[in-house]
Amino acid sequence: MTAVLRSELVRLGRPRMLAGWFGLMGLFAVMINTVMFGTVSAGSELPPGAPGVALPDLATLTGPDGPVAGVAAASSIFGVVTLSFWAVAVAGDYSSGLIRLLVSAQPHRWRLLGGKVIALMMMTAIATTVAAVVSMAVAVPSAQAAGISTSAWGTDLPPTVAAAWLNTFAALCVWGVLGLALAVITRSSAIAISAGVGYLLVVESLVARMLDGSSHWLLGSTLTALARGGDASLSYPAAVGLGLLYVVVGLTLATAIFTRRDITD
Repeated sequence: MTAVLRSELVRLGRPRMLAGWFGLMGLFAVMINTVMFGTVSAGSELPPGAPGVALPDLATLTGPDGPVAGVAAASSIFGVVTLSFWAVAVAGDYSSGLIRLLVSAQPHRWRLLGGKVIALMMMTAIATTVAAVVSMAVAVPSAQAAGISTSAWGTDLPPTVAAAWLNTFAALCVWGVLGLALAVITRSSAIAISAGVGYLLVVESLVARMLDGSSHWLLGSTLTALARGGDASLSYPAAVGLGLLYVVVGLTLATAIFTRRDITD
């Protein structure tokens, strides 16, 4: 397993891939914080069912959670980015033919998949850190420009940042597992990414409207609640439980297909 993990880290450490992944996380962190503070300070709201973003209220922005509120607000967008790069990392092995060499060198396929998951989780931890650091750096000037008080932001800052990082990391790992499962099933990063983005932007919004507010168990809603440490519609323990369920289902499905499929077909 150590050799597999080292191999995956080397391939994931390509500068172009890391620049794209971490760069998008930082870019969206800047965009969300800029829009979030301006929108909330003006008393505006997003349209009902707006995908990808869950804005906090003014009390949250002026409270101790204000510096990291942008991380949870953009968790679904960060999730789609994470899903995309997990899918690219998995599907690239099929498109390049590398999977045949890997299976020949390591006949225990579950080790290959396990090493890839661990390596991708390590990279996701770094990506989460990038998002958190950029969000905090942009939050102060954004709050000042929007006229929002930051006097309470220094209260319990270390545990607040740690909790926000951990919750966001957990949510992003679930998004990543979804991308991995879709890539294993389809062997195509384009299809996997399209399915993930289409679900977030179209399917979940439509289902939420049809269910008339009883959609807290859906993937996007669950992971948004998880990233926020729980919300009015879904408690934190329930969000953690549903997140674990999604991970177990995704990894079980991916492992079953990966270990049984004929890689020559």
